Amino acid sequence: MQKSNRSVLLGAAFLMATSAIGPGFLTQTTTFTQSLAASFGFVILVSIIIDIGAQMNIWRIIAVSEKRAQEIANDVLPGLGYVLAVLIVMGGLAFNIGNIGGAGLGTNVLFGVSPEAGALFSGLVAVGIFLVKEAGRLMDRFTQVLGFLMIGLTIYVMFQSKPPIGEAVARTFMPETIDPLAIVTLVGGTVGGYITFAGGHRLLDAGLKGKENLGEVTKSSISAIGIASIMRIFLFLATFGVVAQGLTIDPGNPPASVFQLAAGNAGYKIFGVVMWAAAVTSVVGAAYTSVSFIKTFSPILQKYEKVLIVSFIVISTAVFVLIGRPVAILIFVGALNGLILPLSLGIMLIAAHKKRIIGDYKHPIWMTIFGALIVVVMAYMGGYTLINEMPKLFS
Repeated sequence: MQKSNRSVLLGAAFLMATSAIGPGFLTQTTTFTQSLAASFGFVILVSIIIDIGAQMNIWRIIAVSEKRAQEIANDVLPGLGYVLAVLIVMGGLAFNIGNIGGAGLGTNVLFGVSPEAGALFSGLVAVGIFLVKEAGRLMDRFTQVLGFLMIGLTIYVMFQSKPPIGEAVARTFMPETIDPLAIVTLVGGTVGGYITFAGGHRLLDAGLKGKENLGEVTKSSISAIGIASIMRIFLFLATFGVVAQGLTIDPGNPPASVFQLAAGNAGYKIFGVVMWAAAVTSVVGAAYTSVSFIKTFSPILQKYEKVLIVSFIVISTAVFVLIGRPVAILIFVGALNGLILPLSLGIMLIAAHKKRIIGDYKHPIWMTIFGALIVVVMAYMGGYTLINEMPKLFS
């Protein structure tokens, strides 16, 4: 395989993985580890299996059809692509406000500046990536470097917290407690909404598509889940080490508390780096992927793709700086986001068996069955979340 192709495949994997590893990812992992302790390992294991099943199906169909998800959806049912695009863009914009806020928090920890000033700086960094001529290549490199940095620093904190590895491994396969909601939350945070499409659409833009590239596309899709899961596992172990020592984690900022308890003031500064890196790479991934869902609807949108991406980041930053995180919007779109995966995956599975979309490609039966099970489970849990979150929105 050519070096340039290898770089694109790795870049797509890191774009998806770092899109998943945002402020919510850090908070979810530490919070669930507090409540489930070693049994959270089982939640991670199950969520990884589901994530791989969803991602492999979606990336393969995008690659073999040589179309983006919204185009495939319109081919399945006219107008469906517009519905999917609206949901993706709504979710991407709402969560990008949270990502910008997380970047501001990271700079606040590192330099003592206000979160608003840090958010402005982080927004400028993200905008700068898309203003350069080789934006795609720079985006790939940016997410790779910060991805490795996040994982490396989290490994250091894990060793400092000295977790009981044996107990963690044992409970991963024999849990004391099983929490279905935790599994759904992790799956939604890893392959929900725009995230699962980040790498698939990046490969299309780079020209890696068609049946001849399916093997590499599949490897890249699994690598993306692997990268996000490695970060999840090390963060879980770092938190479990703190929990096992009986130390009290600050509920106001669980991940920051874990890093500080495990490695002192140095750990707190490391948290600042990890939080900023996680947040700003998620900003880049959300903006790029959300715009990739609307640019195909008009030649004008296609022509001004960079302007749209920059505008997306500017709007997210402005909302955070001027208004703060609009909690009601985040709750509502968060609930909707839980329904995007079963909808998008369901569309892909239907498309996988339509010759006018995928030609003479034969989608493996086991992948279809696996994907269908994920659709049913995630649709049920997503609906449950939506029903339970809606009253909070209007209370």
